[in-house]
Amino acid sequence: MGSAKLSRIVISEFMDAAAVGSLSSRFDVRYDKDLVDRPRELAALLAEADALIVRNRTMVDASLIASGPKLRVVGRLGVGLDNIDLHACAVRGILVIPATGANAQAVAEYVIAAALLLLRRAYESTPDVAGGRWPRAALSNGRELAGKTLGLIGFGGIGRLTGKLARALGMRAIGFDAHIPPSSALWSDEATTPRSFAQAIAEADVVSLHVPLTPATRNLMDAPRIATMKHDAMLINTSRGGVVDEAALADALRARRLGGAALDVFEREPLPAGSPLEGCPNLLLTPHIAGVTRESNERVSSLIADKVAQALTVGS
Repeated sequence: MGSAKLSRIVISEFMDAAAVGSLSSRFDVRYDKDLVDRPRELAALLAEADALIVRNRTMVDASLIASGPKLRVVGRLGVGLDNIDLHACAVRGILVIPATGANAQAVAEYVIAAALLLLRRAYESTPDVAGGRWPRAALSNGRELAGKTLGLIGFGGIGRLTGKLARALGMRAIGFDAHIPPSSALWSDEATTPRSFAQAIAEADVVSLHVPLTPATRNLMDAPRIATMKHDAMLINTSRGGVVDEAALADALRARRLGGAALDVFEREPLPAGSPLEGCPNLLLTPHIAGVTRESNERVSSLIADKVAQALTVGS
């Protein structure tokens, strides 16, 4: 009865098929990518579950954890943990496993692509050109990435990889991380100049956020801080919704006090209709997909499948 083969794993959101298959060959797997939208059914399945695997939409709060008396492991198909009650898991001795590093390449490439799009401001001209119009003069003032300064707020694995890609394209990288002192050799190893938070956002042509959502980072980029950025700077957020004050950002974009922005994450997801962001100029919005590519899905799923399987096997 205690063998690992009888352990039950519930997967409530999308996971790569090969990884699901790997787990199913060893465990009792209940997989439904839409289970997150049926909370009562999810709670019922957790009654006999040893492990739960989620993405970012499943709220693993104290109530859900309580519905799984046998729960030993929570696997997160991603790196952000703000949807998981870490304290409640710790009290129960539940191991929480994020997919650290597995989607870094996807996020870093997204940041660079967004910066290129925002600086050039020419890639939405297809309907005009196809329709016989020729907005060449209006689109001749785009800017190049090379020679610009990238400000990295948060210098973990994703921030460091983003800096590496930016430097390869001729950018200069500066950064701030509340947990990495300016004296750390990591900055010089990564050819990035440490700055205070205020200095980084004021000096950068492109500010890229790579921080978790905590009480200290909520509304980190509020109206006063956005006002200290260069008037033609770009703000890119691939970290967590709530780190940027969306209304303040919208005001700055409409008043042309900021050059542009790209947001992949939002305070509420999906972004509600009628958001202050609707209709803002030079704004790129995507539905929380910066870290989601075909390749990263495979890496994230494989990593979590292996680590959850190992945890269940060791703990059996």
